[in-house]
Order: sequence, then C-alpha cells, then structure tokens
Amino acid sequence: MKIPSGYLESEFDVYKSTLDLLVEKGQIMNVFDKAKMLLHIARWVLTWNKRDIDYLPDNLPIEKFITARNAAKLIKDGASVGSCGMAGNARCSILFWGVKENFEETGHPKDLTWTTVGAQGGRGKAPGTIEEIGIPGIIRLYISGHTETEKAQLKLADQKHLELHTMPQGEQAFLWRAMGEGKESIQSTTGVGTFLDPRVGNGTAVSPNAKHNFVEAKGEMLEYRLPKLDIAMFNAPYADIEGNIYFKHASCITENVDCAAAARANGGKVIAAVSSIIEKNEAEISMPAEAVDFIVVNPRNEQTGSIPQIKYWPMFTAGGNVDMADAVAKLKFANNTLKITPTRGPVENALARLASLLFTEEADRGNIINIGVGMPEEVGRLLYESGLYKDLTFTSETGVYGGLPTPGVFFGAAINPKEINNSSWMFDIYKKKLNIACLGSLQTDSEGNVNVSKRGERMLDYVGPGGFPNIVDGAKTIIFVGSWMAHAKMSIKDGKLSIDKAGKPKFVEKVDQITFSGKQGLKMGKQVFYVTNVGIFKLTERGLELQQVMPGIDIQKDIIDGCPAKIVLPEDGKVSTVPDFIVTGENFKLHWDD
Repeated sequence: MKIPSGYLESEFDVYKSTLDLLVEKGQIMNVFDKAKMLLHIARWVLTWNKRDIDYLPDNLPIEKFITARNAAKLIKDGASVGSCGMAGNARCSILFWGVKENFEETGHPKDLTWTTVGAQGGRGKAPGTIEEIGIPGIIRLYISGHTETEKAQLKLADQKHLELHTMPQGEQAFLWRAMGEGKESIQSTTGVGTFLDPRVGNGTAVSPNAKHNFVEAKGEMLEYRLPKLDIAMFNAPYADIEGNIYFKHASCITENVDCAAAARANGGKVIAAVSSIIEKNEAEISMPAEAVDFIVVNPRNEQTGSIPQIKYWPMFTAGGNVDMADAVAKLKFANNTLKITPTRGPVENALARLASLLFTEEADRGNIINIGVGMPEEVGRLLYESGLYKDLTFTSETGVYGGLPTPGVFFGAAINPKEINNSSWMFDIYKKKLNIACLGSLQTDSEGNVNVSKRGERMLDYVGPGGFPNIVDGAKTIIFVGSWMAHAKMSIKDGKLSIDKAGKPKFVEKVDQITFSGKQGLKMGKQVFYVTNVGIFKLTERGLELQQVMPGIDIQKDIIDGCPAKIVLPEDGKVSTVPDFIVTGENFKLHWDD
C-alpha cells in the first residue's frame, strides 16, 4: 500500500496498512509489536496539529510560568530571535504556534531576524516546525545552517519576502557561545576556499536580495559574526516549580545553553518550553532558574519525532541500554511505514559494500567518526550488521556522542548514546579529534571540490551546508559516497556492473557551489576518497585519480569519456578491479584488517 504524500493521513490508512502488513510475506512474526508501532504512528499523525497556546497549569507559585501566547507577546517587532532543536528533536512547536497565532490576530511580532543552527523544518508536511512562522511579515532576515527542510522559508526567500543566509552549524554554535562570553565574532578555517569565503563565493548570502554578509576574509581564515540575540527559545524535558531546567530524558540538547547565555549577555530574554513540572533535584539541574526568564508548559512536547516527552523512550537517552537489535528494528519499521527510508536496489547495495570496505581499510578501532545522511547511512548499516560499530564512536552534530545514530524521522538522536552535550562541545571534538567521516555529495569536480549545499538554481532547491563544513575541516580522512550519475539506469548481471542508460553526470568540470574545497583539503593533508557506482577515486595533487574500477566498467568509455570532470589514472597506469564479492554480495563480510 502506498501512503499518500509519505504520511498516514486517516485512520482508514492505518487499519489498511495493518492488514496489508499482516498478510505480507515475512511480516507475520512480531505482529503485535508492529501493530503497536502502527498505532503509535497513526496517533502521532492524527493529533500532531493539536495545541493550546493558552495552556497554563494551576497552582504554579511564580510569575516565571506563562502561556505560549504571552511568551510570543514578549517578542518586539524587529527583534532578533534564536530557536534550538534539530529535525524532530526538541522542537519548539508550542512557541512557533504562539508566534504564528499572535501575528495572525494582531500583526505582531513582525520584521524579525531569526536564527536556527540545525534544520527545524518539516518539508512542508509535518506541522509544529519553524515553518509555522514561514508566512509573509513575521521574518525579515533568516539565518539557518540547513534550509532544505524549511520549505516555507525558502518559498518566502524565492518571493523576496525575506533575506536568506546560511552558515556552518559549528560557527553558529560557536558564535552563540562567544556571545555569552561577551565576544562579537570568531575566526576559523572552516569554509576557507568554499562558497562561504567571500574570495570564492557570496559568503553567507543566499537570496539575491540579501543586503548583509556575516563573514569576511581574514588572511588564511574567515571571520564570522551573527546578529545579537534578543530572544532565545528552546525545548527542555522538565522544570521544577522554582524554574530550574532539567535535560534528563532528552534526545539531544543542541544549542540550549549557548543560545540562552547569548541572549542573556545581550540583555535579552530566555524562554523555555517544557513538558511538565517535576520535583526539584539539585543533582540533576541542567540550567539554574536564574538562567531562564520564562517557562511555557506544553504537555505535548516531544522528545523526538512522534515520541511525547512525558512518555519518553529510554533508547534515546544518555546511558540508554536497550537491546540494540530490537531498537534498530523498531525505528526501521517506523521509517518504512512513513515512507522515509529509501528502497535500495542491487546497484546501490554494491556501492554501500564498496564504501564500507574502504571505510574499514581506512579506519581503526577506537576512531571517532561521523556518518552523513543518504548513502552513507547504508555504510553505517553495514558497520552495524557486521558488529564493527562496537569498536567505533559515532557522533552527531546535535551533541549526541556514542551509540548508533538514528535515521529518518529520528535523525539527530542515537540509540544508547554514551553522552549528550551541547552542539558547540561536539564541534570542538570535530576540530580536534574527528578521525574519519563518511559523507554524501551532490556534485564533484576535476579539482576534487564537492557540492552538498546547492541542488538547483531556485531558492526552493537550496539545501545549505549544515555541519558539513565543520566535519570536513576537522576530519583526517573523508570518504564521499554517491552515485556516478543522476537518473541513470544501471544493473548487475553475471557479477558485472552495466550502465544501461546514461544519466546526468555528477562528476562535472566545475561544481555549482563549492562546499568542500579540494585544494584546501590537500593543503591540510587530508586523505580524501570518492566512492561511486563505477569505482573509487582519490584526491591527489594530480587531480581525481581512479584507483579501483567496478567489474564490467570500461575505464575509457564509461569513466574518462563518460563525465565532464577530468579523471587521471595512476602514474603506473594500473587500476585494480573491485572484488567480485562487493558486486554480488556473496561471502561479503566486513572485518578489521589487523
């Protein structure tokens, strides 16, 4: 059964999905658990638009507790606001709705400058995201590290209703931390040689009507700055009656502490949304009452996508110790039901095997790693299935350290994380200790430059860099994984890969936007690989060097003549052939090459 628009939209869909799954081959086992999960998803989708911006529990003894409506009234026209959270994690839904409904009723607040570090949109589908305030008049200038999910804001930028900017997530987190310390700017190597570098591209400005720029070149570094915050907004699991904030049972913290400190340092206000009031416990206080000005209680706050905070899932919490296999199966089932997880065919599976084999050859036990979204998630899956994940420390830009990163609607969290800290803390780790990263790509060019931030010329196609610039700046080894062509038809026959119909080359003469600079990567001494359906390339001083080729691929016809990018062969002319077990999957097993 196909679920319309990627989501269940009625109870009928839920019940029919249940019946379909019951009779589907291989789906009979654990049917009770699957039915429970289906009902969980249905309840979420059917009620995810519910809210009460006038809710306030009785018998709260201090004036710090207010409604979401009154919280929105604290925001003055033209103010600078920052909101925290990432994807489905710790969304400020009730505060977004408060701002939206106040504006619709009174025309205020308006002409705001709004900053988000991580992506906070719902792709135009899920309500309760930053897109609630994506209507003309509320936001004048918008700054976000990752814009792809924020369709309403992109549409406003396309219509010239707002000025759109982007910046690496790490620099945004560092800037809020710096603001809390009384500093106005930071200097960094992150972004040098990319579109963020004014000597190369437009800096932070994305929309054609952008009048500002929040970055400038300073010798071999870039200097970043952000508008001073007047209002900080974040979600936290709980508060006590004195106004102390608790992060226990959160799936992530992101920028809560740094954003709040930045607003306070600027004489602004800090607004927290919590799910409930708990008894005071000095040992568990995450933020003291004096660090927060106002608290909104919203019983519908989520721990992460579809999970109410008041019924949190232990798997997402620091020190969680649930059964990993059961948790993986549960989340996979949810993402498959929501039609979020893409279906991979034999060609994509062979690509994943090739990338994961290279990963194990380049990584060592004990490495700190980052796995990106898309095809890199398939590498993470194979590391999990092989058991090698136990020897690695996975990380997320949200500040989640250890455990196994979660995909789809739960992205940004992890199963059984060892520690959950601030985003800025994690980006510090990336600068100093990140060993290897496996990331996706949209385009690669002759100089080894990679584009992940610009999907097309329209504002609606803009993706943003996210934490990618920080990750590639810090990682000692980078493995980019992506298809050789877009919309090509490929097949595997008799252990050989065949390009049955060519598509649009993703290896081009010059990328549309430089998000990773090959020149800068070489200068910093990084090992950089590009894994594709046709083989493996390595960045060298000579250019993109083909090192391994898939069986069945003609190097001259399919690779050298098959793309606009300049490809070079090893100086000895020898290109090894990818092992048969990578193509067929027979007897494929990952292991450490001790």
